[in-house]
Amino acid sequence: MSTRDRIIDAAEQAIHEFGIAGATTKRIAGRAGCSEALLYKHFAGKEALLLAVLLERLPALGPALTRLRQGVGQGDVAAGLTEFALAALSFYTRGAAIAGGLLGDPPLLAGFRDMLAKDHTGPHVPIRMLAEILRAEQQGGRLDPAIDADAAATLLMGACFQRAHLSCFVDLPDADESWAAAAVSTLIRK
Repeated sequence: MSTRDRIIDAAEQAIHEFGIAGATTKRIAGRAGCSEALLYKHFAGKEALLLAVLLERLPALGPALTRLRQGVGQGDVAAGLTEFALAALSFYTRGAAIAGGLLGDPPLLAGFRDMLAKDHTGPHVPIRMLAEILRAEQQGGRLDPAIDADAAATLLMGACFQRAHLSCFVDLPDADESWAAAAVSTLIRK
């Protein structure tokens, strides 16, 4: 395993054990078996390390979006969107510790926002990509053309985020699979 991978693994473990504030670069470097100087050789700052954890260690939305895009015009639209909703739910659930920690640390959040803006990325990108997929399905006649694709994408992602947030505090009554299928069927009309 590379030093960079060991650092990312150590950061993810430290975040889940100590939260963002307690996951200091010193603690992360110690867990990774390297110096802080070496950590900074691989990552410009804690913000870049957090982004690496989000992008490389949490269940990724990218592959789920790719599968959905590749399935445009094929298969069951609702089943594909349900599978995507489950991936989004998993991503948001596993990312809750990082998101909560960022919100509770204004300087870290500001640095993270700056980094996302510079890289032209952020949480809005998967929503935009999902909306494009929904529009493609509309153009293919597989979704009602009256649906506002941007609103539907925002609502589905928002519902997944909200469910993940709630699951941090309470046990939810419905299984994720049945919830995702119900959320999708509520948003789309054929």
